Amino acid sequence: MKQERTLLSPLLGAYYFFYFALVGVYIIFMPKVLLELGYSTVEVGIIYAAAPFMRFLLPFLFRHYVALTPKVYLFSLGLTFVATLIFLGTVHSFWFYLFINLLFGAAVGVSLPYVETIALAALSKSLYGRVRLWGSLGFMGIALLLGKILSVPYEALYYLSVMALLTSVFGAMLIKYDTISHQTAQEDSSFSLSKYWAFWLSVFLMQVGFGGFYNFFTIYETSHGISLEMTSWMWSFGVICEIVMLYFQGPLLQRNLLRIAQFSIAVTAVRWLMLYWFADSVMLTFASQSLHAVSFALYHTASITYVFSLYTQKKLAQQFFLGIAFGLGGSVGAILSGRIYGEHMFLIEAGITFMAFMVLLLHQRRKKEVCHEV
Repeated sequence: MKQERTLLSPLLGAYYFFYFALVGVYIIFMPKVLLELGYSTVEVGIIYAAAPFMRFLLPFLFRHYVALTPKVYLFSLGLTFVATLIFLGTVHSFWFYLFINLLFGAAVGVSLPYVETIALAALSKSLYGRVRLWGSLGFMGIALLLGKILSVPYEALYYLSVMALLTSVFGAMLIKYDTISHQTAQEDSSFSLSKYWAFWLSVFLMQVGFGGFYNFFTIYETSHGISLEMTSWMWSFGVICEIVMLYFQGPLLQRNLLRIAQFSIAVTAVRWLMLYWFADSVMLTFASQSLHAVSFALYHTASITYVFSLYTQKKLAQQFFLGIAFGLGGSVGAILSGRIYGEHMFLIEAGITFMAFMVLLLHQRRKKEVCHEV
């Protein structure tokens, strides 16, 4: 048993590494592939709304009809790989490719919450961060690697399939470490979003506030006279700071998780204000990127740990967190940032993030009546 536990951390690290490398190929390189194949920017936008939309819808399916069992998890891993293979034959057809992207979004939306539950149940808060940072390394590594060696954009599809295969292999090896009970849909009927509605609204608003950064940071900075090469270093610096935080955040997570989340949201609002006020300053923009350690790494870990403690239905709670944050929040954030892009975009997003801060304060005041103590 002790030997099995010793093997868990490397297996989790490998899963996170290849899963987020897969995400990196999909997000960073595939949009360019689609544009070169003749897709319009509107069609690319629709394609990239498909996966987050499925990630948002899935928890409701699991809430009422399906339990996230090892068999369902294995099926999602297989579907992830098969979908990337089908991409090769359907990428020239918008409607077929859109349909397969819906399946792909559903598959990846199942596997990560399942693995997160295993990690949170088995690892200490300190060790979790040190294992989870391998995901950041995978994302940054694939970006740097393919940025150098990718000669024909279409080849990104092959790398997508390889990352999906490796994710599935290491993901399948984690099943024996699953110690959380698998409730049926009927047994999950006690699960309630409305009971903690302020927390979930805050999670949603926080991710909406990231829309301009994820979708327009490069365009925004280069329009203010910062070179594309320097902007790429800014991206990498943010990920490096995220990795450092994931490695050392353990002692911080021993404190009140809600207050840590509140602090992280407040720092994020300041981060967007810095981009609004000092977009043409290389030094201050790098300083704002250093805050990614707090606004993403610390916030994400504190929030999913809090959700893990809040609900007895652990896997379903993680599905809803990822669905509401990166699914619904990511989709709305992307659409909204496209509408408001301009000089005042990050000022508006700082306002949205401040709203997330205020709503989380409301949740804290209500938690004495409706929440478990963390």
